[in-house]
Order: sequence, then C-alpha cells, then structure tokens
Amino acid sequence: MTGRARVLWLAKGLGRGGAEQLLVNCARHADRSRYEIEVAYVLPHKDALVPALEAAGVPVHCLGAAPGRRWPLRLRALLAERGYDLVHTHMPVPAVAARLLAAGRGGPKLVHTEHNLWERYRRPTRWANAWTYRRNSAVIAVSHAVAEGVGRRRPGDWLSVVHHGPDLGDAPSGPAARRAARDELGLPHGALVIGTVGNLTAKKDQATLLAAFERLRREHPTARLVLVGAGPLESALKARAGEGVLFAGSRGDVPALLPGWDVFCLSSRQEGLPVALMEAMTSGLPSVVTRVGGMPEVLDDGVEGRLVPPGDPAALAAALGALAADAEVRGRMGAAARERSKSFDVAGAQQAIERVYARVLAS
Repeated sequence: MTGRARVLWLAKGLGRGGAEQLLVNCARHADRSRYEIEVAYVLPHKDALVPALEAAGVPVHCLGAAPGRRWPLRLRALLAERGYDLVHTHMPVPAVAARLLAAGRGGPKLVHTEHNLWERYRRPTRWANAWTYRRNSAVIAVSHAVAEGVGRRRPGDWLSVVHHGPDLGDAPSGPAARRAARDELGLPHGALVIGTVGNLTAKKDQATLLAAFERLRREHPTARLVLVGAGPLESALKARAGEGVLFAGSRGDVPALLPGWDVFCLSSRQEGLPVALMEAMTSGLPSVVTRVGGMPEVLDDGVEGRLVPPGDPAALAAALGALAADAEVRGRMGAAARERSKSFDVAGAQQAIERVYARVLAS
C-alpha cells in the first residue's frame, strides 16, 4: 500500500492501568511517517490518560459518550467513517466486538495484544474470545507466559512476544528527588518505605500485602506501606489496614514518587508483565513480587529482588523483612535492577509492533 496506513488502537478504558499506559508509551514512539494512529475506548469514566494521548498527537474517540447509543454501534460507525486499514485491539471484550464488526471482504486487518493469561478471563469472555480469535491476522503477547496460553490456538508465525518497557523520560532521581517524594506523601524521611502500584482489585491481592506488612511491622515498627491505585476493593482494604499504611489513590506522578521508596512490591495473583514493576526497576528499586505471569522473565530471584508464591503472607513478609533488615542488600539489588532495566526498550517494542503491522498489511 502507498501512503500512511490508518490504524485504530481499541481499548476498554484509558484509566491509570498498565495496559493503558503502554498505549501512551507506544504513541510517543510510533512512526508517524508510516502510520496514522487513533485511539478509541469504551468506558467514559476511565479517561485519565486521554490528555497524555492527545498531547502525543493522537486523536481519541470515546465510544460510550454518545447518549442513547450502545458502544458497538458507535464502533461500527467509526470503522465505516474513518476507513481504518488496521485495528489493533487491547482487552478481550472490545476485541471480540471488533472481530465481529470488521468481518467481511474489504474490512480492516486485525491485530490483538494479549495482556493477560488466557485462563484468567471469565468463562463467557473465554468463549467469545475462542469463537472469534482466528479472525486476528496476528497476536502480540506481552510475555512468554502469556504467549503459552494462546500459542496453541493455531500454528504459524501469527504470534509474537514483545516485552514492552516504561517511558520514564526525565523522571527525577537522587537525594533531592527522594526528599521531594517523601514530602509529597507525608512520609518520615528516615522510615523504611515499601510501595506498590496497582488497581485495588482481587487479582492484585493487596489483602495479602496488608497481612504481610502487619507481620513486618512487628520487627520494623516504623516501616511504612504506600498503596498507589484505586478500585472496587478500596473500602474493604482500608478497613483491614493497620498502622503505617497510606492509601495514596490513583496518581499520575508515579515516576516522581518512586525515588521516595526503598522497596517495590507486587502481591498479584495474576499478571501479564506489569509496567509498574519495570518502572520500579528502572528507578533502581529492589522488588519483592509474586512468581506469576511474566514477572520471572524480567526479575531473577536473589538478583534484582525476590520472587515469592502468590497468596502467602508469611513468605511475602519474610522476603520484605530480609530486605528491610539489610540496606546493603537493597542497594545491591537496586543497582542490579537498574542494570537489568537497560534491556527494557519501549521504542524497540513499538518498532517490533510496527513490523507486525507491516507484515499483516502486506499479506
């Protein structure tokens, strides 16, 4: 084809989640000489990242904004109006709709990014996904763990693994940044601070982290725990939180907060490959995370941090306690994490995605 290809990125929402942040990161590194990119999303209330996309020069369409119209109808109208050459879907429900609406001769090519383990989807979602999955011209998995769940769907080179990376730009670092981050959150300058970033949902399992932190405080009574994120379990988690826990809410300044922490933690029961972990490693933080999804692909146990079983407060508390007790180990693991993060390449990830686009559009 000649000229620029018109590409639509389709997501469920544009809230402050890892998958959504990847769209912003990739938009900043897209080859605009080859691809004219637009974004559409379904949920009007999840719009925190819309300004960042628009600042990157990407038009954004809210499919749920038109009164009296269901979003699949708005999507169908948008596809007809804009004449996209390719639709790149993120999240399974909007992906199923796009596969159905784009079917037929002359419709756009379909590329899908799989962010989560296939078996973690709800049964109706799995069924709808399975029924329509072969309509994808290509699938991109964010980790090898995710790829294993979908690789058996059909043979061939239709499946690619692309490790994304954070785009921290000129995020602050050093002693001044540490003081500023602690002042921003009202944290004591001398306290040991553990931080986590994620939506307050069952799959992130902050309940296990709170239980582990309660154990940790018995040995380190001045330690602090910061939870960045919002979600349906916020009230329940606040009700069970003990002393030293700060709920910081949904934040757009996470890179500026990371220098104020000593240890990063994720207690997730499932993950694809979390952007939050890669941001923490890039910031030079040692991490304690669960051995799920793609996290063991980027963090080696005992090198950049510790890997623990999911749903085990005792194991999580022990790993956090070992780091809390030894500043030298924290420093060594943090340096190793920063070194490992040099392999995280958001620009390279977008180039890999665009190679998939080129292959699909040429087929």
